[in-house]
Amino acid sequence: MTAEPPPGPDHGPEHAGAGDGDDIDEAIIAKVSDYLDGALPDDARAEVARKIAEDATWKRAHAELTETRNFLSGLRKAHAPSSFVEGVAETIHKRSAGRFFARRTFGDRVPFGALLVVALAGLLVIAYVLWSSSTGSLKVDPDRATPHGSGAVLPPP
Repeated sequence: MTAEPPPGPDHGPEHAGAGDGDDIDEAIIAKVSDYLDGALPDDARAEVARKIAEDATWKRAHAELTETRNFLSGLRKAHAPSSFVEGVAETIHKRSAGRFFARRTFGDRVPFGALLVVALAGLLVIAYVLWSSSTGSLKVDPDRATPHGSGAVLPPP
């Protein structure tokens, strides 16, 4: 009785050639891809070109990557339809029961930061007007010894 390898991602019929030398090392694929992209310095580029010319694995990797690049370059880029954004927003609105794209309330539309700046500027203007006014309550008159209104009605005995 012989033990069979456990079923898994590397032991199925689609991986029957694995380990036979049919798969190409990822480092080779990365180097050949950089070679085709023109991302290698001159000395490394010459080394990869030499290996492609001399080594069957490197030659096969070059042929496969060139073929894949040719297939991919022949594909047309798909453009999103003009109503894509509206469709996505509508789908999110339906699925979220209006939590994300619900009708905005007054508090959502008002920029409270801007209102705060305007209110502070208004208060500064009002304080300046009161301070510079001759009847303003913020102005202190150094010539007047007794305060208005709340002073003693009768002179002290």
